[in-house]
Amino acid sequence: MQSKSTSPLIDKEIVARTLASAMKNGGEWAEVFVEDRQNASADFDEGRVEAMTSSRDLGAGIRVTVGEVTGFAHTSDLSPAGLDEAARAAAAAAKGSTMNIPIALRGSGTSKNNVAIPPSSVPKSEKVKLLRLADASARAEDHQITQVNVRYSEGCRQVLVANTDGVFNADNQTRTLLSVNCVASGDQGLQTGRETVGYTVGFELFDEHDIEAMARRAANRAITKLLARPAPSGQLPVVIEKGGGGVLFHEACGHGLEADLVNKGASVFRDRLGELVADPSVTLVDDGTMGVEWGTVAIDDEGCPTQKNVLIEDGVLTDYMWDHMRSRAEGRSPSGNGRRQSYQHLPMVRMTNTFVMNGEVEPQAIISDTKSGVYVAQLGGGQVNTATGDFVFGMTEAYLIENGEITTPLREGNLIGNGPEVLKNIEVIGNDFAMGSPGTCGKDGQGVPVGDGQPTLRVAALTIGGTAN
Repeated sequence: MQSKSTSPLIDKEIVARTLASAMKNGGEWAEVFVEDRQNASADFDEGRVEAMTSSRDLGAGIRVTVGEVTGFAHTSDLSPAGLDEAARAAAAAAKGSTMNIPIALRGSGTSKNNVAIPPSSVPKSEKVKLLRLADASARAEDHQITQVNVRYSEGCRQVLVANTDGVFNADNQTRTLLSVNCVASGDQGLQTGRETVGYTVGFELFDEHDIEAMARRAANRAITKLLARPAPSGQLPVVIEKGGGGVLFHEACGHGLEADLVNKGASVFRDRLGELVADPSVTLVDDGTMGVEWGTVAIDDEGCPTQKNVLIEDGVLTDYMWDHMRSRAEGRSPSGNGRRQSYQHLPMVRMTNTFVMNGEVEPQAIISDTKSGVYVAQLGGGQVNTATGDFVFGMTEAYLIENGEITTPLREGNLIGNGPEVLKNIEVIGNDFAMGSPGTCGKDGQGVPVGDGQPTLRVAALTIGGTAN
């Protein structure tokens, strides 16, 4: 499909005047971030639509810096007067001296929209039909499926970023997602199964993905777990299924490679550039340009083009992720990792799509070569201490490995370890790379969409927090 261009959210002349006002009132550097966000969602629970919601949020955030001091103000009034007032407030917060310099903005401020079917153009009745189809498919899989929840969401976010360096860039971001959650009931109690599909595309997502098959997979996850036995306790080899453990590397390693945490001394990877920090088979990448993955954007929220950033190459720490302000202070180029939740927030260093690259080994060979251990198909939420790298993750789907075969499903337990140690203890990496489910990453009270993934791989030993004797 041919790309369609969208016009700037605010006229370039108005943006230039707003930046000039910030500088006249004390700024040494200034930025305008404009956002128009529209979201809609629908929840289908127990055979009926529980809720359909929609929202729109439009406004601008203005950041002004003087030395190391930052002033910030945001407004939902996008009139010239409203923007000027916010610019003056941000400059006053930074408390600099008066500067009067011309602002020359480069770029058109237009953005491309490659979406084939804008979700907002699809009738609500079609979306409800999709929810009903997923619900019926999951329930038809087995009488043991007693509860089904299906959630649909869509979002369109247009942003415009301009600053006194001359940046005037825009992006149009559309995301569409469907999630199916099933509960199965058996003699051992209740078990859950979940499947999610989501990409930076429009409603054409459902022409490309079989929703009935996805719902059946969610149901089968729950049914299989009815036969689960308690997870073992202690240190064991762990094989992590492709895509199922990307969140581990995002949380336990990725956050420690964000330059703001590194500069604060809150990262275990501080002062380790050029060192061997992982097994030589490991290459870890953050890539905001990665196709239609959940964390893909054309520009970050500071107007910098996103790019593929190799963080660890052949086990060696090669770089951190950077936002505009920290890279500017270091005299280097930004990496396209300055992100913010909305126009009401300041940007910070954030991941986009973070993943371990492919190895060369067939995944079945990894399993066959594991005499005993645990096979993790899906990880859930977790906690990590970025200063030490220590983490705890829930295993939402896991199995025993016995004599080189995947056997008994395990009840939910914890995976406990240390990020840097995991990197060093990866023994073998498969050739079946896949991204995992779309996610939202939280940091300092802000959430942004991210993706993560990895091929099937084996860690020599991780602590399993199970309940079996």
